[in-house]
Amino acid sequence: MHTVLYTPRLILRPWQESDAADLYRYASDPAVGPAAGWPPHTDEDDSRAVIRDVLMIPGTFAVCRREDGAAIGSVGLKTGDNTDMTDREDECELGYWIGRPYWGQGLIPEAVGEILRHAFEDLGMRAVWCGYYDGNEKSRRVQEKCGFTYHHTTEGLEVPLLGEIRTGHVSRLTREDWLQR
Repeated sequence: MHTVLYTPRLILRPWQESDAADLYRYASDPAVGPAAGWPPHTDEDDSRAVIRDVLMIPGTFAVCRREDGAAIGSVGLKTGDNTDMTDREDECELGYWIGRPYWGQGLIPEAVGEILRHAFEDLGMRAVWCGYYDGNEKSRRVQEKCGFTYHHTTEGLEVPLLGEIRTGHVSRLTREDWLQR
């Protein structure tokens, strides 16, 4: 069974290949992917392949508008071999992005809030880690709004999909801190 999560304005559900047109609409924008370390999508077939090969894994959700079900972004929890931020079974890594027309509306903090509830209440996580590249202030602000605290900075991080070297900042939210919010 696939998990579906709900917030007041959003449905968080597994990605489907039929989301390729929606994904391409937002992931082709050069302001979206490169800030998170991936290249803009080149066409709907590219987006379909990304859905199949990257997004259709357990723990990754399409961020969809409640009113029409359109996918406008992605949020997910990476565990085990899918993350290099932790090697603990009771910790995971959070990732997210949203299409530019939806920036500044509080939708990603809303989606992240529900994913954090899912991580701590349903999955029993002890901590959730999250990173952003130097200069990605929008991502830093989401983490702040959602209660994450700065943990460390790493210089010289390889960004293989873009062939770049960047500085990365890592934050963490513990179950205890989440419960106190």
